[in-house]
Amino acid sequence: MSIQRPTFTVGIEEEYLIVDRETCDLVREMPDEVMAECEDRLAGQVSPEFLRSQIEVGTKVSNTLQEAREDLALLRRTVAEVTGKHGLAPIASSTHPFADWVQQRHTDKERYHMLARDMAGIVRRLVISGMHVHVGIDDKDLRIDLMNQVVYFLPHLLALSTSSPFWAGEDTGLKSYRTSVFRSLPRTGLPDEFDGWADYRRHVDVLIESGVIEDATKLWWDIRPSDRYPTLELRCTDICTSLDDGMALAALYMSLLAMLYRRRTHNQRWRIYSRSLIDENIWRAQRYGAHGSLIDFGLSTQVPFADLIEELIELVAEDAEELGCLDELLHVRTIVVRGTSAHRQLATYRDAVESGASEEAAARAVVDFLIEETVAGV
Repeated sequence: MSIQRPTFTVGIEEEYLIVDRETCDLVREMPDEVMAECEDRLAGQVSPEFLRSQIEVGTKVSNTLQEAREDLALLRRTVAEVTGKHGLAPIASSTHPFADWVQQRHTDKERYHMLARDMAGIVRRLVISGMHVHVGIDDKDLRIDLMNQVVYFLPHLLALSTSSPFWAGEDTGLKSYRTSVFRSLPRTGLPDEFDGWADYRRHVDVLIESGVIEDATKLWWDIRPSDRYPTLELRCTDICTSLDDGMALAALYMSLLAMLYRRRTHNQRWRIYSRSLIDENIWRAQRYGAHGSLIDFGLSTQVPFADLIEELIELVAEDAEELGCLDELLHVRTIVVRGTSAHRQLATYRDAVESGASEEAAARAVVDFLIEETVAGV
């Protein structure tokens, strides 16, 4: 039985850390007026997050990536305007360069109190932010089939997004330290391969009926069928500081799904590799970002990421053109050449130190870079 072509609508969620402009540190107690005005101006598109120093936004369902970009630009701009009235600013970065996670407090809501109780000490380290991309796929079995196949490309998407090289004032040596922090929670990482929607729901129902989770929103995998929308939700990436970078990431994800669907219509499928092999590439992506290499499992060799990106562009260019997001897709070349946010944060820090700044002042220079880059082009 043929399956109708998915809508491939798109929605994007982002989480921002809110900093004090004077100290460049995370704000520990956001003024009530900030969230109240954000909710008034962005009805239904903004909400508090687990930490009191975070704000989450989400675009409306968009038929094109250009619509999503305009909406996301408005969201970033509005949050910046509202927080700016109180001497604060949002940064689209998956970690803060020097904030002390011990001093952060979670939002005073029952769902967050419950999360804090359930996850114990681990959850206190979640001073991290992410970007989630929803792509509309109405057919449930197709959603699972495409999830099984697109898992192969999650390391590529993570590598392009990295924005968390620092943790508590230290250069971690990783370009995505957020990945390490988040994977300390249960039900994270790569999902299993499922035979179809019924197989997936059997997995979920075991956890629900045993009382481990209330619903499938508590599955925090790198990619998952959304429990709220008819979408396949990408969750493995850091948040891109640059709006252009974020749109390139979304364009690549959408185009990959469209390519896999196109191949399916010709009775072709992407080869399924073991999760342990893909996890090796996840590690390489979080360690080196877009300036490293990933393993080509078919050739059993490491390939420079820049070469892999050219292969990906060739693979999905016709799908990106059909979706109307080829220009956004081609921006991935820029990311590879000039580096992700993580590479640029590290360069900002090194340049400041080499210019005679103290380590503390260099870390504040990184925050200043993040503040400016978050609202560039919005």
